[in-house]
Amino acid sequence: MIVRRLVLAALLTAFAPDVSKAQGQQLLGQFTDWAAYTANGSSGKVCFVISQPKTRLPEGLNRDPAYFFVSHRPGENVRNEVSVQVGFPLRPGSTIEMTTNNGGNFVLATQDQRGWSNGQDDARIVETMRGGGEMVIKSTSGRGNVTTDTFSLSGISAALDAANGACP
Repeated sequence: MIVRRLVLAALLTAFAPDVSKAQGQQLLGQFTDWAAYTANGSSGKVCFVISQPKTRLPEGLNRDPAYFFVSHRPGENVRNEVSVQVGFPLRPGSTIEMTTNNGGNFVLATQDQRGWSNGQDDARIVETMRGGGEMVIKSTSGRGNVTTDTFSLSGISAALDAANGACP
């Protein structure tokens, strides 16, 4: 129940305004460290996978939960949109460094508490995530704290397959 509330809170923040009006949120399945969902947004069905970091460094910083998403919005012709909600205000003008243990290195644009690839590298990022075991997100807070969130990629492929099946 707590996980569902956290997911809904993350949805309302991460996909605003589209999913802020979402109804009928449905869990497609939990796949190790990733979950797949569908929801009805203002432009139609939304399908997404979501996970939270396994570790957050430095410990003890006051911040909200973090989430990593890959989403499809067929009504807007959007597939494999990569985004992260870091849980704190980011330094204006900063970027997020995303790496995977299988050699993936990406830079995400930022605004407020979010990072995304602007659609330029989404397919390559998702393919790299499918082949990896771990993903690290490094960002800088508005206060200048450099943070590192480490996500497991265990289950990402199965979760993506479920989302792809629900939003072909």
